[in-house]
Amino acid sequence: MSEKSIDMLFNSGVLTGEREGALLPPRELWEKKKGGVVVVECPQRIPCNPCHTSCPTGAILPFEDINNTPVVNWEKCTGCTLCVSACPGLACFVIDLTFSKENALYKLPYEMLPLPIKGQKVECLDREGKVVAEGTVENVTQPRKDRTHVVHVSAPKNLVTVFRSIRVVK
Repeated sequence: MSEKSIDMLFNSGVLTGEREGALLPPRELWEKKKGGVVVVECPQRIPCNPCHTSCPTGAILPFEDINNTPVVNWEKCTGCTLCVSACPGLACFVIDLTFSKENALYKLPYEMLPLPIKGQKVECLDREGKVVAEGTVENVTQPRKDRTHVVHVSAPKNLVTVFRSIRVVK
């Protein structure tokens, strides 16, 4: 990661590239994994591990030190979204590249009200909040009843490195 990228992250809070704690799954696995795989963008050492403790398959590996950044075994991930719902920093999401020929299914944390509904159009946002596409809500779940909702949005596959949030359009 370049010095400019590091400065951007720590000065603005915007992640500008892959780094420890924020790596994309291997593309060859990702393109075949039904249900999707988790992407964790948690690049700073902080005392937190709900992603690991909520993972039923052990895909998010145990932390040697609670301050470590998460490490993922993507082959074990089922795309269940329990980590997405449990993460207090909204740093976990699941992307399913097998959803359709042209679209991926992005399973994103969502803590706003009102909740979007199935079939609703939403704006797909990048890390800076800029609109990069329009998507369609396919489902809204709450995998852990006391935690964050997960909105499942179909949107173009070419957005896997940039699409990170949604804005509901009235």
